[in-house]
Amino acid sequence: MWRVNIRCDETAWKTFGADFKAMTATYPCELIGSQKMPDGSRIMGYKIESVDEAETFQEMCEKFTGFTTDYESL
Repeated sequence: MWRVNIRCDETAWKTFGADFKAMTATYPCELIGSQKMPDGSRIMGYKIESVDEAETFQEMCEKFTGFTTDYESL
């Protein structure tokens, strides 16, 4: 199991949030944490089964300008 952590600022979320949600709806992942910070930025965590899927998911997320990601073993 892997956790992919995604962060974005408020502008990136307003611009790409709907597209990001649509992408995650088609990917085999589970949202395990989401928080909107006081400055409007977002921090999200998704659980993914395999490391290959985690790497691919991370790459897909980073295609959205302003989104940054990392992943770690659960």
